[in-house]
Amino acid sequence: MIPSLREVLRVLEGLAPRGLAEPWDNPGLQVGDPDRRIIGILVSLDPTLAAVREALGRSAQLLITHHPLIFQPITSLDMGSFPGDVIGEAVRGGVSVVSLHTNLDSAEGGINDILAELLHLRDVEVLEKKSGDGMAHQVIPAEANTETTGLGRVGNLPEPVPTSIMKTKVMEALGSKSPLRQIGDAKEMVRRVAVVGGAGGSLVGRAVERGADILVTGDVTYHQALEAVRLGLVVIDGGHFLTERSAMRVFAKRLKTVLISAGWDVRVTYMEEERSPFDDGSV
Repeated sequence: MIPSLREVLRVLEGLAPRGLAEPWDNPGLQVGDPDRRIIGILVSLDPTLAAVREALGRSAQLLITHHPLIFQPITSLDMGSFPGDVIGEAVRGGVSVVSLHTNLDSAEGGINDILAELLHLRDVEVLEKKSGDGMAHQVIPAEANTETTGLGRVGNLPEPVPTSIMKTKVMEALGSKSPLRQIGDAKEMVRRVAVVGGAGGSLVGRAVERGADILVTGDVTYHQALEAVRLGLVVIDGGHFLTERSAMRVFAKRLKTVLISAGWDVRVTYMEEERSPFDDGSV
């Protein structure tokens, strides 16, 4: 059976309910016809021209990305600049674009649960649970389990290890070819680890409150680093790209399993050659 985009969207809503997204976010359908039949899906981190062109090359009618193509209302569509160039290429090629962003971050089985699995954490809990406080535009789905959905995760290693060993484990889990930035003095042994895919420096204080010895995240700012040092928390900054890309690769495989179990004949592939915008090609 070949599903329509509308049917695929319903499955994605079950995996990452839109109501779990942050109020400022814009996940969901970015470009496309809900009645379009889908026989091929490409998953990538970013909605770039390269991603749309790879989708076309793989005869995929749907590109699923983590980061949204459209964040703010568009007042003009300039095909010579982003996002107009990507939108134009997608429309001309008949490629629909859907994003699963902070809703997939917070969802059970989403980005942060996958990161916790990649680091072999046990007794995993939500780092910061969802709340309606200060989220006037956020409607948390009634079926969402507030114990298993929210920002970040925190759990325990199978056995304590030195900070240096933990850094190596993080590098392997993220597929990093270069040493990762460490903030704070190394600890003789670490046991409890917090993870936040993407930019999670704002949760430094929360990680300490939840007893974490180490926070694994990306995009840590100078002042967030100062706070971590002051609180005695070690932070391993794996970068925005790697902390989310490693999890999206696993998500693509799981999505394929879900679609097959639904009885749908859909190919799901991952954009393996995607590069960070900070990668100058020297590594």
